[in-house]
Amino acid sequence: MGTFLGYRCSLCAAEYAPREVTYTCPKDGGNLDVVLDYQAIRRSATPTSISSSREQSIWRYLPLLPVDDPGHEGTALHAVGWTPLLHPARLARLAGLAHLWLKDDGRNPTASFKDRASAVAVARAQEIAAEVIVTASTGNAGAALAGMAAAAGRPAVIIAPKTAPSAKVAQLLIFGARVMLVNGTYDQAFDLALEAANAFGWYCRSTGYNPFTVEGKKTAAFEIAEQFSMLAKPSAAPRTAWDVPDAVFVSVGDGNIISGLHKGFKDLLALGWIEKMPRLYGVQSTGSAAIYNAFVSGKEVITPVRATTLADSISVDLPRDGVRAVRAARETGGSYLAVSDEAILAAMRDLARSAAVFAEPAGATAYAGLAAAVREGLIGLEERVLVLNTGSGLKDVRSAMQAAGEAPVIEPTLSALKSSLGRG
Repeated sequence: MGTFLGYRCSLCAAEYAPREVTYTCPKDGGNLDVVLDYQAIRRSATPTSISSSREQSIWRYLPLLPVDDPGHEGTALHAVGWTPLLHPARLARLAGLAHLWLKDDGRNPTASFKDRASAVAVARAQEIAAEVIVTASTGNAGAALAGMAAAAGRPAVIIAPKTAPSAKVAQLLIFGARVMLVNGTYDQAFDLALEAANAFGWYCRSTGYNPFTVEGKKTAAFEIAEQFSMLAKPSAAPRTAWDVPDAVFVSVGDGNIISGLHKGFKDLLALGWIEKMPRLYGVQSTGSAAIYNAFVSGKEVITPVRATTLADSISVDLPRDGVRAVRAARETGGSYLAVSDEAILAAMRDLARSAAVFAEPAGATAYAGLAAAVREGLIGLEERVLVLNTGSGLKDVRSAMQAAGEAPVIEPTLSALKSSLGRG
Protein backbone atom coordinates (compact mmCIF):
# COMPACT_ATOMS: atom_id res chain seq x y z
CA MET A 1 0.00 0.00 0.00
CA GLY A 2 3.04 2.27 0.32
CA THR A 3 2.96 2.73 -3.46
CA PHE A 4 -0.60 4.19 -3.39
CA LEU A 5 -0.16 7.93 -4.04
CA GLY A 6 -3.77 8.99 -4.54
CA TYR A 7 -6.34 9.44 -7.29
CA ARG A 8 -6.70 11.22 -10.63
CA CYS A 9 -10.07 12.02 -12.21
CA SER A 10 -10.50 10.34 -15.58
CA LEU A 11 -12.44 13.35 -16.90
CA CYS A 12 -10.87 16.54 -15.53
CA ALA A 13 -7.50 15.11 -14.36
CA ALA A 14 -7.90 16.65 -10.88
CA GLU A 15 -5.71 14.85 -8.34
CA TYR A 16 -6.58 13.86 -4.79
CA ALA A 17 -4.73 12.43 -1.81
CA PRO A 18 -5.78 8.94 -0.64
CA ARG A 19 -8.03 10.23 2.16
CA GLU A 20 -9.50 13.22 0.30
CA VAL A 21 -12.10 11.24 -1.66
CA THR A 22 -13.67 7.81 -1.56
CA TYR A 23 -15.56 7.16 -4.76
CA THR A 24 -15.83 9.65 -7.66
CA CYS A 25 -14.50 13.13 -8.50
CA PRO A 26 -16.29 15.81 -6.44
CA LYS A 27 -15.99 18.26 -9.34
CA ASP A 28 -17.61 16.37 -12.20
CA GLY A 29 -18.48 12.89 -10.94
CA GLY A 30 -15.79 11.30 -13.10
CA ASN A 31 -14.39 7.88 -12.30
CA LEU A 32 -11.15 8.02 -10.34
CA ASP A 33 -7.95 6.29 -11.43
CA VAL A 34 -5.67 5.07 -8.66
CA VAL A 35 -2.20 6.63 -8.98
CA LEU A 36 0.74 4.40 -8.06
CA ASP A 37 4.40 5.15 -7.36
CA TYR A 38 6.05 3.28 -10.25
CA GLN A 39 9.58 4.07 -9.09
CA ALA A 40 8.86 2.50 -5.71
CA ILE A 41 7.33 -0.56 -7.40
CA ARG A 42 10.44 -1.00 -9.59
CA ARG A 43 12.59 -0.96 -6.46
CA SER A 44 10.52 -3.65 -4.73
CA ALA A 45 9.51 -6.01 -7.54
CA THR A 46 10.42 -7.33 -10.97
CA PRO A 47 8.80 -9.83 -13.35
CA THR A 48 11.37 -12.35 -12.16
CA SER A 49 10.58 -11.87 -8.47
CA ILE A 50 6.83 -12.15 -9.08
CA SER A 51 7.18 -15.21 -11.32
CA SER A 52 9.12 -16.94 -8.56
CA SER A 53 6.33 -16.33 -6.04
CA ARG A 54 4.56 -19.36 -4.59
CA GLU A 55 1.35 -17.33 -4.13
CA GLN A 56 -1.14 -18.49 -6.76
CA SER A 57 -3.74 -15.76 -6.46
CA ILE A 58 -4.08 -12.06 -7.23
CA TRP A 59 -1.96 -11.36 -4.16
CA ARG A 60 1.19 -12.45 -6.05
CA TYR A 61 0.89 -8.95 -7.56
CA LEU A 62 0.69 -7.20 -4.18
CA PRO A 63 3.48 -4.69 -5.03
CA LEU A 64 1.27 -3.39 -7.87
CA LEU A 65 -1.89 -3.05 -5.76
CA PRO A 66 -3.05 -0.09 -3.61
CA VAL A 67 -4.03 -2.30 -0.66
CA ASP A 68 -2.27 -4.51 1.85
CA ASP A 69 -2.65 -8.27 1.96
CA PRO A 70 -6.06 -8.78 3.63
CA GLY A 71 -4.89 -11.88 5.47
CA HIS A 72 -7.34 -14.75 5.96
CA GLU A 73 -4.90 -17.20 4.36
CA GLY A 74 -6.45 -20.50 3.46
CA THR A 75 -9.79 -18.89 2.60
CA ALA A 76 -11.43 -17.94 -0.70
CA LEU A 77 -9.77 -14.53 -0.47
CA HIS A 78 -6.48 -16.25 -1.30
CA ALA A 79 -7.97 -18.38 -4.06
CA VAL A 80 -8.99 -15.50 -6.33
CA GLY A 81 -7.21 -15.24 -9.65
CA TRP A 82 -4.38 -17.20 -11.28
CA THR A 83 -7.08 -18.77 -13.41
CA PRO A 84 -5.99 -21.05 -16.26
CA LEU A 85 -4.90 -19.80 -19.66
CA LEU A 86 -5.98 -22.46 -22.13
CA HIS A 87 -4.75 -23.04 -25.68
CA PRO A 88 -7.67 -24.90 -27.31
CA ALA A 89 -6.59 -26.02 -30.78
CA ARG A 90 -10.07 -27.15 -31.88
CA LEU A 91 -11.59 -23.80 -30.94
CA ALA A 92 -8.81 -22.01 -32.83
CA ARG A 93 -9.59 -24.05 -35.95
CA LEU A 94 -13.29 -23.31 -35.56
CA ALA A 95 -12.52 -19.58 -35.32
CA GLY A 96 -10.18 -19.82 -38.31
CA LEU A 97 -7.18 -18.60 -36.32
CA ALA A 98 -3.67 -19.97 -36.05
CA HIS A 99 -3.13 -18.78 -32.47
CA LEU A 100 -5.94 -18.58 -29.91
CA TRP A 101 -5.87 -18.60 -26.11
CA LEU A 102 -8.79 -18.67 -23.68
CA LYS A 103 -8.56 -17.42 -20.10
CA ASP A 104 -11.28 -19.00 -17.98
CA ASP A 105 -12.26 -16.80 -15.05
CA GLY A 106 -15.24 -19.02 -14.39
CA ARG A 107 -12.75 -20.96 -12.23
CA ASN A 108 -12.70 -18.27 -9.51
CA PRO A 109 -14.13 -19.13 -6.06
CA THR A 110 -17.64 -17.80 -6.78
CA ALA A 111 -17.28 -18.68 -10.49
CA SER A 112 -16.84 -15.23 -12.01
CA PHE A 113 -14.30 -12.54 -12.84
CA LYS A 114 -15.95 -10.27 -10.24
CA ASP A 115 -14.11 -12.05 -7.42
CA ARG A 116 -11.04 -10.00 -8.35
CA ALA A 117 -12.76 -6.68 -7.68
CA SER A 118 -14.52 -7.89 -4.56
CA ALA A 119 -11.34 -9.27 -3.00
CA VAL A 120 -9.60 -5.91 -3.35
CA ALA A 121 -12.70 -4.01 -2.21
CA VAL A 122 -12.93 -6.17 0.92
CA ALA A 123 -9.23 -5.55 1.59
CA ARG A 124 -9.86 -1.80 1.31
CA ALA A 125 -12.92 -2.01 3.55
CA GLN A 126 -10.79 -3.67 6.23
CA GLU A 127 -8.19 -0.92 6.00
CA ILE A 128 -10.73 1.87 6.47
CA ALA A 129 -12.62 -0.12 9.14
CA ALA A 130 -15.89 -0.14 7.21
CA GLU A 131 -18.56 -2.03 9.14
CA VAL A 132 -20.80 -3.01 6.22
CA ILE A 133 -20.09 -3.37 2.50
CA VAL A 134 -22.90 -2.86 -0.01
CA THR A 135 -23.13 -3.35 -3.75
CA ALA A 136 -25.64 -3.32 -6.57
CA SER A 137 -25.43 -6.35 -8.82
CA THR A 138 -27.14 -8.41 -11.47
CA GLY A 139 -25.74 -11.38 -9.58
CA ASN A 140 -22.02 -11.95 -10.17
CA ALA A 141 -20.64 -8.88 -8.38
CA GLY A 142 -22.99 -9.54 -5.50
CA ALA A 143 -22.02 -13.21 -5.27
CA ALA A 144 -18.37 -12.23 -5.37
CA LEU A 145 -18.81 -9.69 -2.59
CA ALA A 146 -20.91 -12.08 -0.53
CA GLY A 147 -18.25 -14.78 -0.84
CA MET A 148 -15.26 -12.55 -0.15
CA ALA A 149 -17.05 -10.86 2.77
CA ALA A 150 -17.87 -14.27 4.22
CA ALA A 151 -14.21 -15.27 3.95
CA ALA A 152 -13.24 -12.12 5.85
CA GLY A 153 -16.07 -12.37 8.36
CA ARG A 154 -17.59 -9.05 7.33
CA PRO A 155 -21.29 -8.23 6.78
CA ALA A 156 -22.46 -7.49 3.23
CA VAL A 157 -25.68 -6.17 1.73
CA ILE A 158 -26.55 -6.99 -1.89
CA ILE A 159 -29.19 -5.12 -3.88
CA ALA A 160 -30.15 -6.87 -7.11
CA PRO A 161 -33.01 -6.82 -9.60
CA LYS A 162 -35.58 -9.53 -8.97
CA THR A 163 -34.90 -10.81 -12.52
CA ALA A 164 -31.42 -12.04 -11.53
CA PRO A 165 -30.98 -15.76 -12.34
CA SER A 166 -31.97 -17.99 -9.43
CA ALA A 167 -28.53 -19.65 -9.30
CA LYS A 168 -26.95 -16.27 -8.66
CA VAL A 169 -29.50 -15.33 -6.01
CA ALA A 170 -28.82 -18.68 -4.32
CA GLN A 171 -25.13 -17.76 -4.10
CA LEU A 172 -25.95 -14.41 -2.53
CA LEU A 173 -28.06 -16.07 0.14
CA ILE A 174 -25.89 -19.09 0.91
CA PHE A 175 -22.87 -16.89 1.67
CA GLY A 176 -24.93 -15.13 4.34
CA ALA A 177 -25.31 -11.69 2.77
CA ARG A 178 -28.41 -9.58 3.38
CA VAL A 179 -30.12 -9.70 -0.02
CA MET A 180 -32.69 -7.22 -1.31
CA LEU A 181 -34.31 -7.96 -4.68
CA VAL A 182 -35.78 -4.80 -6.18
CA ASN A 183 -38.79 -4.66 -8.43
CA GLY A 184 -36.83 -2.79 -11.07
CA THR A 185 -33.68 -2.69 -13.19
CA TYR A 186 -30.00 -3.03 -12.34
CA ASP A 187 -29.63 0.72 -12.79
CA GLN A 188 -32.32 1.33 -10.16
CA ALA A 189 -30.56 -1.12 -7.85
CA PHE A 190 -27.32 0.78 -8.45
CA ASP A 191 -28.89 4.10 -7.46
CA LEU A 192 -30.45 2.55 -4.36
CA ALA A 193 -27.09 1.08 -3.27
CA LEU A 194 -25.52 4.54 -3.49
CA GLU A 195 -28.37 6.07 -1.48
CA ALA A 196 -28.05 3.38 1.16
CA ALA A 197 -24.29 3.83 1.42
CA ASN A 198 -24.71 7.55 1.98
CA ALA A 199 -27.60 7.15 4.41
CA PHE A 200 -26.11 4.38 6.57
CA GLY A 201 -22.38 5.00 6.23
CA TRP A 202 -21.79 1.71 4.42
CA TYR A 203 -18.82 1.15 2.11
CA CYS A 204 -20.06 0.88 -1.48
CA ARG A 205 -18.34 -1.62 -3.75
CA SER A 206 -20.56 -0.98 -6.79
CA THR A 207 -18.89 -1.35 -10.18
CA GLY A 208 -17.99 1.83 -12.01
CA TYR A 209 -18.21 3.83 -8.78
CA ASN A 210 -15.62 2.45 -6.38
CA PRO A 211 -12.11 3.06 -7.80
CA PHE A 212 -10.73 -0.08 -6.17
CA THR A 213 -12.84 -2.35 -8.39
CA VAL A 214 -10.63 -1.52 -11.37
CA GLU A 215 -7.57 -2.26 -9.24
CA GLY A 216 -8.88 -5.75 -8.61
CA LYS A 217 -9.87 -6.33 -12.20
CA LYS A 218 -6.52 -5.17 -13.57
CA THR A 219 -4.92 -8.27 -12.03
CA ALA A 220 -6.26 -10.23 -15.00
CA ALA A 221 -3.97 -8.16 -17.25
CA PHE A 222 -1.02 -9.06 -15.02
CA GLU A 223 -1.89 -12.75 -15.24
CA ILE A 224 -2.37 -12.59 -18.99
CA ALA A 225 1.09 -11.05 -19.44
CA GLU A 226 2.82 -13.48 -17.08
CA GLN A 227 1.01 -16.63 -18.24
CA PHE A 228 1.16 -15.71 -21.92
CA SER A 229 4.92 -15.32 -21.62
CA MET A 230 5.20 -18.84 -20.24
CA LEU A 231 2.91 -20.43 -22.83
CA ALA A 232 3.66 -18.47 -25.98
CA LYS A 233 7.43 -18.30 -25.50
CA PRO A 234 8.45 -20.93 -22.94
CA SER A 235 11.92 -20.39 -21.54
CA ALA A 236 13.85 -21.55 -18.52
CA ALA A 237 15.75 -18.26 -18.30
CA PRO A 238 14.64 -15.57 -15.81
CA ARG A 239 12.36 -13.02 -17.44
CA THR A 240 13.07 -9.31 -17.27
CA ALA A 241 9.87 -8.57 -19.22
CA TRP A 242 6.59 -10.26 -20.07
CA ASP A 243 4.79 -10.75 -23.36
CA VAL A 244 1.20 -10.00 -24.35
CA PRO A 245 -1.19 -11.16 -27.08
CA ASP A 246 -1.83 -8.98 -30.11
CA ALA A 247 -5.53 -8.71 -29.24
CA VAL A 248 -7.75 -9.38 -26.22
CA PHE A 249 -11.54 -9.84 -26.48
CA VAL A 250 -13.78 -9.25 -23.47
CA SER A 251 -17.50 -8.76 -22.88
CA VAL A 252 -18.62 -5.32 -21.71
CA GLY A 253 -21.55 -4.19 -19.57
CA ASP A 254 -20.78 -1.36 -17.16
CA GLY A 255 -17.34 -1.04 -18.76
CA ASN A 256 -15.35 -1.73 -15.61
CA ILE A 257 -13.67 -4.97 -16.70
CA ILE A 258 -12.23 -3.59 -19.94
CA SER A 259 -11.21 -0.46 -18.02
CA GLY A 260 -9.46 -2.70 -15.50
CA LEU A 261 -7.61 -4.61 -18.21
CA HIS A 262 -6.54 -1.31 -19.76
CA LYS A 263 -5.27 -0.02 -16.39
CA GLY A 264 -3.36 -3.23 -15.78
CA PHE A 265 -1.60 -3.20 -19.14
CA LYS A 266 -0.84 0.53 -18.72
CA ASP A 267 0.74 -0.20 -15.33
CA LEU A 268 2.94 -2.88 -16.88
CA LEU A 269 3.92 -0.66 -19.80
CA ALA A 270 4.81 2.22 -17.45
CA LEU A 271 6.97 -0.15 -15.40
CA GLY A 272 8.72 -1.39 -18.54
CA TRP A 273 7.51 -4.95 -17.89
CA ILE A 274 5.85 -5.26 -21.32
CA GLU A 275 6.96 -3.73 -24.59
CA LYS A 276 3.57 -2.98 -26.15
CA MET A 277 -0.13 -2.78 -25.39
CA PRO A 278 -2.47 -5.44 -26.75
CA ARG A 279 -5.43 -4.17 -28.74
CA LEU A 280 -8.54 -4.37 -26.57
CA TYR A 281 -11.85 -5.37 -28.17
CA GLY A 282 -15.03 -4.82 -26.18
CA VAL A 283 -18.09 -6.86 -27.06
CA GLN A 284 -21.65 -5.96 -26.13
CA SER A 285 -25.04 -7.47 -26.81
CA THR A 286 -27.04 -5.59 -29.42
CA GLY A 287 -29.69 -5.39 -26.71
CA SER A 288 -27.39 -3.49 -24.34
CA ALA A 289 -24.95 -1.54 -26.48
CA ALA A 290 -24.56 1.93 -24.96
CA ILE A 291 -20.75 1.82 -25.00
CA TYR A 292 -20.64 0.33 -28.50
CA ASN A 293 -22.89 3.17 -29.66
CA ALA A 294 -20.58 5.76 -28.12
CA PHE A 295 -17.51 4.17 -29.68
CA VAL A 296 -18.90 4.04 -33.22
CA SER A 297 -20.10 7.65 -32.87
CA GLY A 298 -16.53 8.72 -32.23
CA LYS A 299 -17.53 10.48 -29.01
CA GLU A 300 -17.24 9.87 -25.28
CA VAL A 301 -20.89 10.65 -24.56
CA ILE A 302 -22.67 7.63 -23.09
CA THR A 303 -26.38 7.71 -23.96
CA PRO A 304 -28.57 5.33 -21.94
CA VAL A 305 -30.40 2.49 -23.67
CA ARG A 306 -33.19 0.21 -22.55
CA ALA A 307 -31.28 -3.01 -22.06
CA THR A 308 -32.94 -6.22 -23.24
CA THR A 309 -30.56 -9.18 -23.43
CA LEU A 310 -30.37 -12.67 -21.98
CA ALA A 311 -26.77 -11.90 -20.98
CA ASP A 312 -27.83 -10.51 -17.60
CA SER A 313 -24.29 -9.79 -16.40
CA ILE A 314 -23.83 -7.21 -19.16
CA SER A 315 -27.42 -5.92 -19.25
CA VAL A 316 -27.04 -2.25 -18.35
CA ASP A 317 -29.08 0.81 -19.32
CA LEU A 318 -26.45 3.40 -18.35
CA PRO A 319 -22.87 2.07 -18.06
CA ARG A 320 -21.15 3.73 -15.10
CA ASP A 321 -17.63 3.34 -16.47
CA GLY A 322 -18.44 4.06 -20.09
CA VAL A 323 -15.91 6.78 -20.85
CA ARG A 324 -12.91 4.77 -19.67
CA ALA A 325 -14.31 1.73 -21.49
CA VAL A 326 -14.46 3.65 -24.78
CA ARG A 327 -10.90 4.85 -24.26
CA ALA A 328 -9.66 1.33 -23.50
CA ALA A 329 -10.43 0.26 -27.07
CA ARG A 330 -9.60 3.54 -28.78
CA GLU A 331 -6.25 4.13 -27.07
CA THR A 332 -5.03 0.58 -27.78
CA GLY A 333 -6.12 0.49 -31.42
CA GLY A 334 -8.91 -1.95 -30.67
CA SER A 335 -12.62 -1.64 -31.33
CA TYR A 336 -16.13 -2.49 -30.18
CA LEU A 337 -18.51 -5.06 -31.59
CA ALA A 338 -22.19 -5.76 -30.90
CA VAL A 339 -23.57 -9.29 -31.23
CA SER A 340 -27.08 -10.71 -31.06
CA ASP A 341 -28.38 -12.95 -28.30
CA GLU A 342 -28.57 -15.74 -30.90
CA ALA A 343 -24.85 -15.32 -31.58
CA ILE A 344 -24.19 -15.43 -27.83
CA LEU A 345 -26.06 -18.72 -27.47
CA ALA A 346 -24.09 -20.15 -30.41
CA ALA A 347 -20.86 -19.02 -28.76
CA MET A 348 -21.84 -20.83 -25.56
CA ARG A 349 -22.15 -24.06 -27.57
CA ASP A 350 -18.85 -23.47 -29.40
CA LEU A 351 -16.90 -22.82 -26.21
CA ALA A 352 -18.36 -25.90 -24.54
CA ARG A 353 -17.97 -28.30 -27.44
CA SER A 354 -14.62 -27.13 -28.80
CA ALA A 355 -12.85 -26.00 -25.61
CA ALA A 356 -14.77 -27.72 -22.77
CA VAL A 357 -15.42 -24.32 -21.17
CA PHE A 358 -18.95 -23.82 -19.81
CA ALA A 359 -19.50 -20.07 -20.06
CA GLU A 360 -22.48 -18.03 -19.00
CA PRO A 361 -23.97 -15.76 -21.72
CA ALA A 362 -21.91 -12.73 -20.73
CA GLY A 363 -18.71 -14.78 -20.79
CA ALA A 364 -19.52 -16.29 -24.18
CA THR A 365 -20.20 -12.82 -25.59
CA ALA A 366 -16.46 -12.24 -25.93
CA TYR A 367 -16.04 -15.26 -28.21
CA ALA A 368 -19.11 -14.24 -30.22
CA GLY A 369 -17.37 -10.91 -30.76
CA LEU A 370 -14.18 -12.61 -31.90
CA ALA A 371 -16.13 -14.67 -34.44
CA ALA A 372 -17.68 -11.45 -35.75
CA ALA A 373 -14.30 -9.71 -35.86
CA VAL A 374 -12.79 -12.53 -37.92
CA ARG A 375 -15.70 -12.34 -40.37
CA GLU A 376 -15.28 -8.57 -40.66
CA GLY A 377 -11.53 -8.80 -41.22
CA LEU A 378 -10.63 -6.93 -38.02
CA ILE A 379 -8.27 -9.73 -36.92
CA GLY A 380 -5.41 -11.19 -38.93
CA LEU A 381 -5.58 -14.97 -39.11
CA GLU A 382 -1.97 -15.27 -37.88
CA GLU A 383 -2.40 -12.87 -34.96
CA ARG A 384 -2.14 -14.04 -31.37
CA VAL A 385 -5.59 -13.60 -29.87
CA LEU A 386 -6.90 -14.11 -26.34
CA VAL A 387 -10.57 -14.43 -25.32
CA LEU A 388 -11.59 -13.86 -21.70
CA ASN A 389 -14.48 -15.87 -20.26
CA THR A 390 -15.85 -13.91 -17.31
CA GLY A 391 -18.23 -16.43 -15.72
CA SER A 392 -19.39 -20.02 -15.39
CA GLY A 393 -22.44 -21.30 -17.22
CA LEU A 394 -23.69 -22.77 -13.94
CA LYS A 395 -24.62 -19.17 -13.10
CA ASP A 396 -27.46 -19.28 -15.64
CA VAL A 397 -28.67 -22.80 -16.34
CA ARG A 398 -31.80 -21.57 -18.11
CA SER A 399 -29.74 -19.91 -20.86
CA ALA A 400 -27.47 -22.96 -21.04
CA MET A 401 -30.49 -25.17 -21.71
CA GLN A 402 -31.65 -22.70 -24.33
CA ALA A 403 -28.26 -22.97 -26.03
CA ALA A 404 -27.91 -26.74 -25.72
CA GLY A 405 -31.49 -27.89 -26.22
CA GLU A 406 -33.49 -30.41 -24.21
CA ALA A 407 -32.57 -34.06 -23.72
CA PRO A 408 -35.17 -36.57 -24.94
CA VAL A 409 -37.02 -38.72 -22.44
CA ILE A 410 -37.19 -42.39 -23.50
CA GLU A 411 -38.34 -45.72 -22.14
CA PRO A 412 -35.56 -47.77 -20.45
CA THR A 413 -35.25 -50.23 -23.34
CA LEU A 414 -32.63 -50.82 -26.03
CA SER A 415 -35.22 -50.46 -28.75
CA ALA A 416 -36.23 -47.03 -27.46
CA LEU A 417 -32.55 -46.02 -27.32
CA LYS A 418 -32.00 -47.23 -30.90
CA SER A 419 -35.04 -45.33 -32.07
CA SER A 420 -33.90 -42.13 -30.36
CA LEU A 421 -30.41 -42.54 -31.88
CA GLY A 422 -31.92 -43.08 -35.31
CA ARG A 423 -30.78 -46.70 -35.43
CA GLY A 424 -34.17 -48.30 -35.25
